[in-house]
Amino acid sequence: MSREKRSFTSPEENEEAPELIEKVVHINRCAKVVKGGRRFSFAALVVVGNQKGEVGVGYGKAKEVPECIRKGTEQAKKNMISIKLRGDTIPHHVLGEADGGKVMLRPASDGTGVIAGGGVRAVLEAVGISNVLSKSLGSNNHLAMVNATMDALKQLRSNDQIKNLRFSDKVAAEA
Repeated sequence: MSREKRSFTSPEENEEAPELIEKVVHINRCAKVVKGGRRFSFAALVVVGNQKGEVGVGYGKAKEVPECIRKGTEQAKKNMISIKLRGDTIPHHVLGEADGGKVMLRPASDGTGVIAGGGVRAVLEAVGISNVLSKSLGSNNHLAMVNATMDALKQLRSNDQIKNLRFSDKVAAEA
């Protein structure tokens, strides 16, 4: 019998798992007052993306910080969505709303960079957008801003999708 090198990870598995970027946007500490004092629990808001047009958001809760980050990351990986991009910016301007937060996104020319703050910046960088202008309106809540950004990104359409929608409306009107 010849001795072969055994690898526990096959090359197919390595190709299947894309390079994901994890960003912890916010960690919230909650205190519950009990007889002996205070009991702390934590909640982590995590953004995961592959910088090629896919992004997900997760919110994990646990008694310890590393555990809540792990839970948030798992949830974010399950909730990944695909975003339509044009190069390294977005195809058109859009306004996203979630809870009390509103986020306005506008495409920008090369060299502009990501003009955004906090959770909005984390989501846009995880998607792979490198030139965009944004404005946060309404709430300052991290979760509301991240969800509003996700709502805005879900509204994006490519030029082909818009042409198909307009063409199908004209055909329906003529018939």
